[in-house]
Amino acid sequence: MNLPADDFILLSLVNTKLRDNYCSLSELCDEENVPLSEIEKRLSALGYKYDKDKNAFIRF
Repeated sequence: MNLPADDFILLSLVNTKLRDNYCSLSELCDEENVPLSEIEKRLSALGYKYDKDKNAFIRF
């Protein structure tokens, strides 16, 4: 998967994939071959963090 340049589109894409296809962020990153640290860094800059229980990025 190529990560979108726009961070809000990235947020939407990641949360949709987590909801529809993956049980965890690490599974998504492994399967899609994308760096977990980059996703967390970019979404953290928007004020979002990964919540394991909800399996989604939520506002903090």
